[in-house]
Amino acid sequence: CPLGPALLFVKTSQGKEEGRRFYACSACRDRKDCNFFQWEDEKVSETRRAAREEYNRNHQPFFTHRQNVERYKNFLLLPLSKRRFCQECQQLLLPAEWQKHSDHQVLCDISTAQLRSPSQLLYPLENKKTNAQYLFADRSCQFLLDLIIDLGFRRVLSVGTPRLHEIIQSKASQEEDFRVRSLLLDIDFRYSQFYAEDEFCHYNMFNHYFFGGEAARETCRKFLYQDNGERVIMVTDPPFGGLVEALASSFKKLMAMWKETEEGHNNQEMPMFWIFPYFFESRILECFPSFSMMDYQVDYDNHALYKHGKTGRRQSPVRIFTNLTPSMIVLPVEEGYRFCAICQRYVSSGNQHCEICNSCTSKDGRRWKHCVLCKKCVKPSWFHCNNCNCCALQNHACEKTDAGCFVCGKAGHKRSACPSLSRT
Repeated sequence: CPLGPALLFVKTSQGKEEGRRFYACSACRDRKDCNFFQWEDEKVSETRRAAREEYNRNHQPFFTHRQNVERYKNFLLLPLSKRRFCQECQQLLLPAEWQKHSDHQVLCDISTAQLRSPSQLLYPLENKKTNAQYLFADRSCQFLLDLIIDLGFRRVLSVGTPRLHEIIQSKASQEEDFRVRSLLLDIDFRYSQFYAEDEFCHYNMFNHYFFGGEAARETCRKFLYQDNGERVIMVTDPPFGGLVEALASSFKKLMAMWKETEEGHNNQEMPMFWIFPYFFESRILECFPSFSMMDYQVDYDNHALYKHGKTGRRQSPVRIFTNLTPSMIVLPVEEGYRFCAICQRYVSSGNQHCEICNSCTSKDGRRWKHCVLCKKCVKPSWFHCNNCNCCALQNHACEKTDAGCFVCGKAGHKRSACPSLSRT
């Protein structure tokens, strides 16, 4: 489809072990955004294949990345009074193109500072499942950059983190002694208007697809190969509606690309920060057992809920998952984080160490309580229900879990842990 190779999914029916397999768009999980669908065993006619290829060609960007780089150079030569940006087309305009956009909303006098911050010039794409461009707030962005510098990293592979990339690019162009460099991999091709071919690659993180082909892949490989692959970290902030397994598969391929840089990396993982909500912890750890979750709350400028400093359920649930040693990740004491000497990591002030679990167990910033019957710590608003034999909210509907697994119909496990599913 226009977003690269499709992924193979399976349609499951309750009580049936095997479902029918089909291909669908890797990035758009809503058929309205991309209607690509094909049964795995379906024979596709030459006519339909040709129509699909034509459709894909017609849904590519109007300009190539190289053309956009040339346009940007010409745009920089213009005096301030002639620098315009079409808000409707999300495009930098050269004087010869003004007439075509005369009835559109246009921003004038685009400054160099605005060009250095394209994430503030472009409209965020807020489809939760595909783009979900919720952009880091300044607090979180600055914290991540300071942390990266303190840990001694000099190159950042920014996978879907345009704001972190632009703050690095901006500092590099303004401060002579700033040594950190970044390469942005992002599905949003609009960024090609502002970054050279060695600064941005059009990339789909759901299927590890470089739209620019082997040349773009080589750009990424060269970036990872610098200094024999030393002092580079991957930072990624995927859409929260995305499939964890698909994302993990792509990240492992990027890590494999890095491993090829030097034989000494054979038994190592590329250092990584994966920014994602805490309730995906078990899914991420299934894919990356070496990862651990930090207590730091990441917040976003353009998301109503994901804000730092709110209380209870209104706190940001977004955390940093990393394969670095937790004690190395120093969290700001002035924001209420403290170091737990037993766990050997920084935790939020409300996260009290449980002597029975021998761990700081809270996930959401509140103090959790230990349930002797469940043999684990649970949220403070939960109570042990004897009917369900587990902790839940006080006004929950009891025994609704008897329906059993969606795949095999048996009780005692969910679809994701179904032994039938793992067999097939």
